[in-house]
Amino acid sequence: MVHLPDWRTAASELLSRGPSRVMGILNVTPDSFSDGGDWFGAQAAVDHGLAMALSGADIIDVGGESTRPGAQRVSEDEELGRVLPVVRALADRGVAVSIDTMRASVAGACVAAGAVIVNDVSGGLADADMFATVASLGVPYVLSHWRAHSTDMDDHDRYDDVVVQVRAELARRAEEFIAAGGNPGQLVLDPGLGFAKATDSNWPLLARLDELESLGFPILIGASRKRFLAAALSTERAPAQRDTATAVVTAIVAQRPVWAVRVHDVAGSIDAISVVTALQKAGMTP
Repeated sequence: MVHLPDWRTAASELLSRGPSRVMGILNVTPDSFSDGGDWFGAQAAVDHGLAMALSGADIIDVGGESTRPGAQRVSEDEELGRVLPVVRALADRGVAVSIDTMRASVAGACVAAGAVIVNDVSGGLADADMFATVASLGVPYVLSHWRAHSTDMDDHDRYDDVVVQVRAELARRAEEFIAAGGNPGQLVLDPGLGFAKATDSNWPLLARLDELESLGFPILIGASRKRFLAAALSTERAPAQRDTATAVVTAIVAQRPVWAVRVHDVAGSIDAISVVTALQKAGMTP
């Protein structure tokens, strides 16, 4: 049986500083860009979530709605039907679960079922009730940079200076979350790699992470298998063949360290973080 801490009684510890944490991606969908359909059945999803936890993932991020470019939204009932059994089963086994959703109702139902983090790729923009709901739940909240739904998000990849603009938009959303009753201590910020950022717009966000960190909140990086990684490689790679590139990003951002990385390949990122930790103990500085 998997035994992990009960983060519901230790949210401050979950968000405390230390080596970067690993958030394992568990897509309970038929159409996610990398692993859509692989873990679509509830039992298959639970088994994969437990396997990632046994591999060392600190958090399992359960999502029931694809956000790949061009994806269509599913109904609230469909999303709940996909994620609730998985969240409940993993939480019952002691796994720290985050719910990846843009719906306040789904966030609330999943926290009631045992989820301990809400991960909202829309940063509260897709559901006007999200901020108040998460504030009342009191759990950590990953607030991402976002401009539009998947169907047309690439049309919003327009920036004069992507880092300056993403920082300003995240700061504004954080202020609005706090104004809605949220505790600043709940917040984690995510620059939203790949969301309204097709390829080249992503790299400056990684190169200038210090400007995002200056906002004073923990940072989550979700680069795993994304198309901007493939665009930088010498040969075309299918999503599942981008794990080495993902692990390189993990090694780079773990030197800071960022609060967490959200990845498909848990083992690769754990190895990357372990190497960085060993080098830092030997005296390496970022």
